[in-house]
Amino acid sequence: MTVRRLIAPLWCSLLLIPLVACGPDDTGGSDPVVGVGVDADAGGDLPDVPRPACPFSAAQVSDLVGQSMQDQGNCLFGDGKGVASLTITTASPLAGESTYAYQRDQATQVYREVRDVDKGRKAYVAVKDIAGEAVVVSDKGSYTVILSSFERLGATSGGYESTLRSVLDALPL
Repeated sequence: MTVRRLIAPLWCSLLLIPLVACGPDDTGGSDPVVGVGVDADAGGDLPDVPRPACPFSAAQVSDLVGQSMQDQGNCLFGDGKGVASLTITTASPLAGESTYAYQRDQATQVYREVRDVDKGRKAYVAVKDIAGEAVVVSDKGSYTVILSSFERLGATSGGYESTLRSVLDALPL
């Protein structure tokens, strides 16, 4: 009985040793050929700019959305009641350009309306009854802005879209 208890862990550890030694990405094959399957000019003429910092303070966000908001860290602003929130995710211009088409495609599946806007290199605004999203790619960085659960914005026609456009206008593009 004691031998059985020792054999099972031994077999398991012997099976896991190759995974630990090689790592999940090492399949034991030859080194990859550099440049195969890689688009060397994926960034086009985008400048080599790092990810920008959060562009707003809680006071600025409060002015933009028309209600008091609190800084909850990492460019997340909340109403203090755990309901309404505004989140801004920043990225480099190259990263924004790389994910833009995917984000826009996903937005058409999630939001009721998706409209292109004339900001930066490319941008869109997407809205539905209780939420909205805006994405902009510029030479200074890219920004994804998400508004969620603002009672005042959902109650008015175009509330989320006009607020998102105001946020886009205030971004340092």
